[in-house]
Amino acid sequence: MDLGVQIVWLFVLAIPVASVSWTVTHEEIFREPREFCQDRSENARSYLARKFFYVWTCEYCFSHYVAIFFLALTGYKLLFDDWRGYVLAFFALPYVANAYMGLFAQAKLEAKKDRYSAKVIQAEAEIKHMEKEQKLQERENGVRAA
Repeated sequence: MDLGVQIVWLFVLAIPVASVSWTVTHEEIFREPREFCQDRSENARSYLARKFFYVWTCEYCFSHYVAIFFLALTGYKLLFDDWRGYVLAFFALPYVANAYMGLFAQAKLEAKKDRYSAKVIQAEAEIKHMEKEQKLQERENGVRAA
């Protein structure tokens, strides 16, 4: 496989690595198992148990295990056709996947910020509307009293 094709494979293969890693470590569907792992990573008696459970809560750590799975599934190698190609791919895939996850996290944060900004603007508009109605009521009450 020539270098250009290997690079394309790297950037394409990093997408499912990032997707699986992010989903397991951040999304609601895995919240309960992740909370269990979080608790065990902090409270397990043995060092190895704490580290084992921590892997399931950290997208960077978990992406290495997901990368191993996809390397075994695809046989992807980077730069070399022997075991060295697997080693390089093993470190390159999580690197690119984590760059994708960083971009995704930033996009999610921006979307959340936009939603909250929209809610603030809506609340401010509702307050202004209520104040306007209150002033109209006060005027009507003032006219009736006079």
